[in-house]
Amino acid sequence: MSSHPINLGLRFLLEIIALIAIAVWGWQEGEGWVRFLLAIGIPVIAATFWATFRVPNDPGTAPVAIPGILRLIFELGIFAFATWALFDSNLIVWAWILGIITLLHYATSYDRILWLIRQ
Repeated sequence: MSSHPINLGLRFLLEIIALIAIAVWGWQEGEGWVRFLLAIGIPVIAATFWATFRVPNDPGTAPVAIPGILRLIFELGIFAFATWALFDSNLIVWAWILGIITLLHYATSYDRILWLIRQ
């Protein structure tokens, strides 16, 4: 199920929304030039780590190979941080939407989760 095009599209959309949520949080937390540093820097760092630390045999290359369980923890950590960031930014409804859709996505991607755990 996790390789279905609709699920892959949803996953990509969730990743982009998570990075945007983190950027919004960074913008609201900072003032002056720090605002730009947080709003741009944190999402860029998260996206760089997301692309760099990958599981071998995942589609694409793995510049830095890590065990599947670490990749799963990293992904869940990013989504949890993004959901918390929306809560902290007083975007409560959006936080619930992101959290619930992310949980539903991972529930329907059970085959990928099992694959990651076995790596």
